[in-house]
Amino acid sequence: MEAKPRFTEKRFYIIIAFVTSLFLLWGVAMTMGDVLNKHFQNVLHISKSRSGLVQLSIFGAYGVMGIPAGLFMKRFGYKRGVQLGLFLYACGAFLFVPASNAESFTFFRVALFILACGLATLEAVAHPFVASLGDQRTSDQRINFAQAFNGIGGVIGPLIGSYFILRAEAGHTNDLVAVKHLYIVIGAVITVIGLVFSFVKVPKDLTDPHVVAPDAMAVAETPHPTKKLFQNKHFVFAVVAQLFNVAAQGGTWAYFINYGHEKMHLTDAVAANYFAFSIFMMMIGRFIGTFLMRYISPNKLLAIFAACNIVMCIIVSQAFGWVSFGALIMINFFFSIMFPTIFSLGLKDLGRNTQQGASFIVMGVVGGALFPPLMGLIANKNVATSYLLPIICYLVIFAFASGYNKLKKAL
Repeated sequence: MEAKPRFTEKRFYIIIAFVTSLFLLWGVAMTMGDVLNKHFQNVLHISKSRSGLVQLSIFGAYGVMGIPAGLFMKRFGYKRGVQLGLFLYACGAFLFVPASNAESFTFFRVALFILACGLATLEAVAHPFVASLGDQRTSDQRINFAQAFNGIGGVIGPLIGSYFILRAEAGHTNDLVAVKHLYIVIGAVITVIGLVFSFVKVPKDLTDPHVVAPDAMAVAETPHPTKKLFQNKHFVFAVVAQLFNVAAQGGTWAYFINYGHEKMHLTDAVAANYFAFSIFMMMIGRFIGTFLMRYISPNKLLAIFAACNIVMCIIVSQAFGWVSFGALIMINFFFSIMFPTIFSLGLKDLGRNTQQGASFIVMGVVGGALFPPLMGLIANKNVATSYLLPIICYLVIFAFASGYNKLKKAL
């Protein structure tokens, strides 16, 4: 009988621990953006639709940086790719200082864009990086495991924002000093991590993810090694699914605090704490999802979770009080496995096109730039009704997941 593939190898333990920490770092940055969204509405007196440009700046960076990050990684390897991502992350954080001094929404968006270019680089590198750290048959498990720590970072982000920004806002209505000080600390931490990573040794053979399995299983699993990247229909649909997936995420997260404030009559700080709890539920969902994938194929589980979120969005849109607010929290639970699973399913059997494929799937994250301003136009009138819009996204994800096996077989 064939031995069950291991999660990873002992020689990769230190590397996988560090790469997993990267998922946590950009989780903090992503959910902090949603806190800033509400803070800018209050302090800079902008509308919901205009505050949605925060997400446009963050997710738009993925559309700009996705391919360059992949080319950089292909030329210089995973280690240099991680260092570039951390450098841009830190630079964007430090630019919050002049942006706060100028009290300029446009300047803040520039700083967020540069910071997000770092996040896009880290995502383009980290997903194929962690996928390469062991047998390709367990790559779904490794990516979902690493993404669970992205969930931890996602919990930390709104908690930090609630305490240091929204809580401070209650006493200093027009004060951006807390934002400035917080991002100085974030920039310094990221800089130190980048320096530490320079001492981590990364095996050179990891630059080709399809040959990392000890038994060369990754090569054997590539049935059409000469097939061009866009001839892989499962990959093309994965890019589309990821675009709609992150569009749903961006819109759902951008107006979570608004929903808590307007429909549940919570303070912004308390609503941010519930947002942190919803991200905690997403983290739990990833651990549970990783376990369930031992018994349910990843694409089938993805289809089930997409169907559940369609139901959750309908309940949220009806504004049934705590029932609807609970459904809003549960959207993140079912959202949990979507990003990493779409990513790993899209990279299956791409062979030497894996790194390039990862760059295009990361570019799909630009979807998060499209929905928040559009949802904001509806949210200006009724924030609950705006949650009907992500249903479109979950229908696309369901179609990808349910038809995945046929897509893989298509030439």
